[in-house]
Amino acid sequence: MGVISYDMEVNSSIPATKMFKAFVLDADNLIPKILPQAIKSVEIIQGDGGVGTVKVISFGEGTQFKSVKHQVDGLDKENFVYSYSIIEGDALMGVLEKISYKIKIEASSNGGSLCKNNSKYHTKGDVGITEDQIKGGKEKALGMFKAVEAYLLANLDGYN
Repeated sequence: MGVISYDMEVNSSIPATKMFKAFVLDADNLIPKILPQAIKSVEIIQGDGGVGTVKVISFGEGTQFKSVKHQVDGLDKENFVYSYSIIEGDALMGVLEKISYKIKIEASSNGGSLCKNNSKYHTKGDVGITEDQIKGGKEKALGMFKAVEAYLLANLDGYN
């Protein structure tokens, strides 16, 4: 098994506490509400939302994939760190064992935040994935982050 890793950082004018609450803690409710074309629903099938929880995420109409199983690997609410893995589903394309993500949201000096995202694609055997496939995943993650940011800017009283 090989591992392909990439890092991405995104600045936001939203404070770290508010962004973590919306983008991580309430994502299962918020993202299907603001991006139904991307995420149709999120259903917890095991656990209580903490470490070990398994969710089924169903994607919206017209998306490339139907659904995935998402497992919570770590949740540190005090330090704004969240890690999870995609462990099943068509997004693994038959060539990946899993995809692991670690998100850390840090306060920035201007009152906003910096979201650091590390993704690791765990391939089956010697199978490779293309830069375009990784780029597509990065663009979707960035789009979700920016949609949450836009929602928070339009709803300043939310997630305080």
